[in-house]
Amino acid sequence: MASKPITLTVKPRGKPISRKLPKTVSAYLQGNTSDLYHRLAAEAGVSIHRLRLTVEDGGALIPNAKDFTVERTGLKNDSVVLVKDLGPQIAWQTVFIIEYLGPVLFYPLFYYLRPYIYSNAGAPSDMQTLSTILLTLHFVKRELETIFVHRFSSATMPAFNIFKNSGHYWIFGGLNIAYWINRPDAPTAAPSSPLIKYAAIALFLVGELGNLNAHLTLRGLRSAGGTERGIPKGLGFGLVTCPNYLFETIAWVGMWLATWSLSTGLFIVIAVAQMAAWAWKKEKRYRKEFGDKYQRKRFAMLPGIV
Repeated sequence: MASKPITLTVKPRGKPISRKLPKTVSAYLQGNTSDLYHRLAAEAGVSIHRLRLTVEDGGALIPNAKDFTVERTGLKNDSVVLVKDLGPQIAWQTVFIIEYLGPVLFYPLFYYLRPYIYSNAGAPSDMQTLSTILLTLHFVKRELETIFVHRFSSATMPAFNIFKNSGHYWIFGGLNIAYWINRPDAPTAAPSSPLIKYAAIALFLVGELGNLNAHLTLRGLRSAGGTERGIPKGLGFGLVTCPNYLFETIAWVGMWLATWSLSTGLFIVIAVAQMAAWAWKKEKRYRKEFGDKYQRKRFAMLPGIV
């Protein structure tokens, strides 16, 4: 026999998201919290992705999850649910596609327009050609992974993030590097030893293929459209928390050898610092979610370093 529904009081947290937001909503204790989100979004006439629900007593987040019951939130009859407006949202996939598009366009653009951008620009050197190929391939791979491989735990992010993320990749990861490596007086314009060239290619290939393998492993942990989590296993996962970041770093070291540019080095430093922070955050989440089932890692991203 089904239990009776409870009545929850609904209040806006901050500026009201909609005049249609109901003052009360009913829910079953054994019902999932995703239904609660959908019901409030439908009655308020807004996208479900703009809502964040919390319990007024204690401020605990109410997750938008099909496998999380209302009872687990601690809510009971006459409890108060606070509704926060997260503002305009944009799909994660859309943000990724746009932010990687800048570098994909800038590298070949600067390479082919060298005679019009730089004075006394002769034919491109072997290393300028190699640099352009490796950098362009890297971001083309990212675009393809975004479309065909990645499965996101959250459907959207704040729309303003597209400017922040795109600025990082378009300026630091695209425009800044493309400009400096194609200059007639750049290190890439000088003759380079075959050892440097082949080392750059080798590191790039190892890094990119290892990174792809890690992404495919992570994809296999989640069903299409699902939010479930699992413990990843396979190449690199027994060594560090995030081998995808480890291999990403290896690939960028290869690209740095090819470009031999401070602009590339600056981008790598920023990227590695950010990935290290994400890796440690994921390590802490794994320990909390899976407890003794999870093999704790001493290093989250780079063995012996971080």
